[in-house]
Amino acid sequence: MAVYSMTGYATAQHGGPSATSNAEAQPGLGLEIRSVNSRFLDLTFKLPDDLRGAEPALRELLGSRLKRGKVEVRAWIEGRSDTGTRPPTTAELQKLVGLQDSVLSWLPKAAPLSVADVLQLTGRQSAHAGNLNEALIALSGTALDSLVQARAREGERLATMLVDRLTQLRQLAKDAQPLIPQLVNQQRQRFMDRWNEALTATAASTGNTITPDMARDRALTEATAFAIRIDVAEELTRLDSHLVEIERLLKKGAEVGKRLDFLIQELHREANTLGAKSSSLELTRISVDMKVLIEQMREQVQNIE
Repeated sequence: MAVYSMTGYATAQHGGPSATSNAEAQPGLGLEIRSVNSRFLDLTFKLPDDLRGAEPALRELLGSRLKRGKVEVRAWIEGRSDTGTRPPTTAELQKLVGLQDSVLSWLPKAAPLSVADVLQLTGRQSAHAGNLNEALIALSGTALDSLVQARAREGERLATMLVDRLTQLRQLAKDAQPLIPQLVNQQRQRFMDRWNEALTATAASTGNTITPDMARDRALTEATAFAIRIDVAEELTRLDSHLVEIERLLKKGAEVGKRLDFLIQELHREANTLGAKSSSLELTRISVDMKVLIEQMREQVQNIE
């Protein structure tokens, strides 16, 4: 199953003046869907008044296909403007006159309809409002297919980038593993040299004889304590398990964004601990490089559904 990005764009059009000799009877429709990242599914609709009735069905349609993202849907009617310039039909005028007479019979002081009022009222009416809503829902399905495909393509690019960063993190972890024994051996030798110097100086000044075994035992004790302090085997093990889980989720696909985000936080925690325990420039460099890669992953995971 694919990994989906929350970023995408799609547009679709249907009908219009060129599609029929009577453009007013069957106006065309245009639809645009924009999607960016968000913690939850946030739907926003910008629809003309004639298409407001389709909003509940559109909301249900998008909710069935999209799980996360800030999605904006904008629709418009082509072939006529929203300013009310369409000439009213005789039936519409008769209906308005009847309604006016009824109102004036109860409210004789009410102002009569002006030409602007008539044009505005009739221009906003549509004899095909139901058909427009149905056409908009069908058009939305087409646009939504394109949006999902765009989000899948972007998700594939994100997954490829994440897999590349996983490979680099594994290499850094591999480079860090042999550094700890080397540091412990170096520190043990330093302890041995310092103890030998100190014991030799003490024996020369006091005349007491101290065996080499005593110096070696003391050096080993200090080296063991040092090894415990700088041991990062547990951090490297947990880091590797997180990398394995991230790779598994990327192969699984679907709604993995939130789980990936949590794992990225855990990776960052392990890299920080690795740097805190560092006792060499090389291990510090590895920790910094890890955090740079993890931050790059975090930025991209924010866009995954």
